Amino acid sequence: MSDDDRRPAPPSDVLEGTVERVTFANEETGFCVLKVASPGRREPVSVVGTVLGAQPGETLRLTGSWQTDKKFGEQFRATSYALQKPATLLGIERYLGSGMVPGVGKALAERMVARFGLDTLDVIERDPARLAEVEGIGPVRTARIQRAFLEQRGVRDVMVFLQAQGVSSAFASRIYKQYRDRAIAIVRADPYRLALDIAGIGFLSADRIAQNLGIARDAPRRIEAGVLHALSELASAGNVGARHPALVEAAVALLGVDTLAVETAIDAAALARSVVVESPGTPDDRVVFLAHLHAAEASLASRLRALVATAEGRLGIDVDEAIARFERTRDLALAPAQREAIRRAALGKVLVVTGGPGTGKTTLVNGLLAVFVAASQRIALAAPTGRAAKRMAEATGHEARTIHRLLEWSPKGGGFTRDAATPLDADLVVIDEASMLDTQLADKLLAAVPLGARLVLVGDVDQLPSVGPGSVLAEIIASGQVDVVRLTQIFRQAEQSLIVVNAHRIHDGEMPLAKSGADDDFYFVERETPEAILATVHELVSSRIPRRFGLDPIDDVQVLTPMHRGLLGAASLNQELQARLNPLGASIERGARTFRVADKVMQLRNDYERDVYNGDVGRVARVSPEERTLVVTLDGREVVYEGDELDDLALAYACSVHKSQGSEYPAVVLALHTQHYVMLRRNLLYTAVTRGRRLVVIVGSAKALRIALAADKVERRVTRLADRLAGRA
Repeated sequence: MSDDDRRPAPPSDVLEGTVERVTFANEETGFCVLKVASPGRREPVSVVGTVLGAQPGETLRLTGSWQTDKKFGEQFRATSYALQKPATLLGIERYLGSGMVPGVGKALAERMVARFGLDTLDVIERDPARLAEVEGIGPVRTARIQRAFLEQRGVRDVMVFLQAQGVSSAFASRIYKQYRDRAIAIVRADPYRLALDIAGIGFLSADRIAQNLGIARDAPRRIEAGVLHALSELASAGNVGARHPALVEAAVALLGVDTLAVETAIDAAALARSVVVESPGTPDDRVVFLAHLHAAEASLASRLRALVATAEGRLGIDVDEAIARFERTRDLALAPAQREAIRRAALGKVLVVTGGPGTGKTTLVNGLLAVFVAASQRIALAAPTGRAAKRMAEATGHEARTIHRLLEWSPKGGGFTRDAATPLDADLVVIDEASMLDTQLADKLLAAVPLGARLVLVGDVDQLPSVGPGSVLAEIIASGQVDVVRLTQIFRQAEQSLIVVNAHRIHDGEMPLAKSGADDDFYFVERETPEAILATVHELVSSRIPRRFGLDPIDDVQVLTPMHRGLLGAASLNQELQARLNPLGASIERGARTFRVADKVMQLRNDYERDVYNGDVGRVARVSPEERTLVVTLDGREVVYEGDELDDLALAYACSVHKSQGSEYPAVVLALHTQHYVMLRRNLLYTAVTRGRRLVVIVGSAKALRIALAADKVERRVTRLADRLAGRA
């Protein structure tokens, strides 16, 4: 035994108090910075440490030690904590009014405590009918308050259990909502279910729980869970499957076991049909798929091949005359490639139209629609995002919807209403921004396209691929089984735009042209340090662009960045821009985040129940501190958020380039620095520039720009869609 082992552990200090404010909270790790009011101290204490899900008003008993930080002064570093039932009138008021119980704000909490005193929490739990004695509380609110209070208690039980296992329980609410009263029993029986069932909880957290519960490191279920996690991680990076050697290597590194154990686990998972293994060539060529992704890719290929193979149907009109009529009506002349694309769509079954900005994709679609309308064909237009669908509707004059809305999600049935059994009522289905289609959404779409219909996919294959698994548009083109029209001619009007010219220069790996004329639409503002870039972005968005171009800094200007983290990441930029553009007004806090009336916000995940989807952007219309709710206007309708639903929102003054896919903005300001090195790719830069309609400003270093332009080799995602379409799989 070493001297260190014999040395007694340092004594621990204890701090008790009430949380006044959450200064910072990392939802993934549970690390927080809190201001805690403690009896006997004149000023709140700064507390740092893993204090999971802490909320203002909660009473904590913290164990740890005092330290002095050079920058922040005296702090209490907590190593463990216990939740205490609020024991004072002020503590109960703060607890109830903190948002822990949706429907109870500060004023209502004060009235409840004024009526019931220290018995308030007991009344809510055991005799809720008495809440009617408080002004403003009727039967409906009574039921909501008690339900929310009991749910929070259940969440806390789960949180305390997870804390005892030595892992973050920042997702305790999601675990409780998934499993309800069975949460602790399920986690004890199979902690690895968390990684599969709960969004945001990864294998490592589940594995720590399993280790604390006594599951051996070489247990077969641990290794199988690790293999599934490794596959899921590869899918989150855009792959539909994984090369067998790469999967084995990733799983060995993750699990700390030998190769044989992992290969045995893959075989077991294949027997259990949780994965599918395909061998297109030698054993080293094997590809392993999660079962649901394999099923989606195989189904997509089968449906697309069936659609292509169906007999061609004539429109019953003279297509060339209909095209000529469109040209006369619009007083324009289509390019030969555009005219030929319309003919192919009229005569064939599936057509892909791809091309960069300014090459006439929108004009082609308008001509196509004119021909099909003349033939009395039923038309359905859609795009992957709400903004893209809105832009499509404005450009064509026809109704356009998101693909999710086109397929008609049914909350009762838990799936899309439109499918193979109930296909779309359409003779022509046109999908814009098709580069955003991932494998699973494309499969659902193709299932709903009737075999008698025609399908046209329009998109720029040189943009970033979909966020979800797959490279659907690129694979369809690569298969050689579908008719493809590539538009390359830049039209004269578009040639006047530096945005269009530079997008094509970037596509070809050339430095963009930058001028300084008052009427130019593309600028490169060179700044070397992240701090200088940040300051310039602030100045451009808040004053220079609105003053010079007459654009609204919130509605019309979108800041883009390659990454989420860092000084120039989306999270940091959003906080800075909110402070600059919308510093005042009614607000609601969720952890360390603050949402204010008029904030620009983005939905972060698909919520089929409320018909809002990942990437939807809106403005905060109202905030109710009393109800602890927030109302967002999205696509002209109001959506209410409360409690955990606020976790689905993020500020959207700035967003990642990936999140901007499918959107177009009057003005784009792109922050670019070498600290973004891992994300600097030519297609990312190209995608960012093509998001701007009237103005694009790149603020950053010339070195970062050159790095992005030089990085033209994008690693191909692991998918076999092209092989399946070509009959090679």
